[in-house]
Amino acid sequence: MVDPSVALFGPLDTLVAPYIEFVLLALVLLNFVSRRVAHGQHVKQAEDGADAISRHPFHSFTTWGLVLSTFYYLTLHHHSGMVLATLVLSMYIADLFEFEARKVEAREGHGLERPKGALVAATFTFLYVAFISVFYLIKPYWTQVI
Repeated sequence: MVDPSVALFGPLDTLVAPYIEFVLLALVLLNFVSRRVAHGQHVKQAEDGADAISRHPFHSFTTWGLVLSTFYYLTLHHHSGMVLATLVLSMYIADLFEFEARKVEAREGHGLERPKGALVAATFTFLYVAFISVFYLIKPYWTQVI
């Protein structure tokens, strides 16, 4: 829980702060779903040429939601927020390059590959968010060992 003396967003921190880790976990999982939906759309659009490929709005929504939620989380928990912000921004940058790579593949007539780099970045992000959000489940066992 965040210390009330350093709450930047006042009442918003009181309402959202206890649940932000679960919001982040849900957004990361939705981002995987949106990534699959967007790739399917890109494969269909590639048949019409590289100029027909466009960003999927659902994927853009989940990515930007994840970025903004991570920045909010950074105001609550500085250390883990900085680590998470690094992972999420890496995922966002990988998405930018992967989207352009899909357009190049379509322009050159190659089959569209999965966005492997962005998937790896999203997997690391998922692992870290899962760690910070559901650690309370393994905490009793963890403290016995460590």
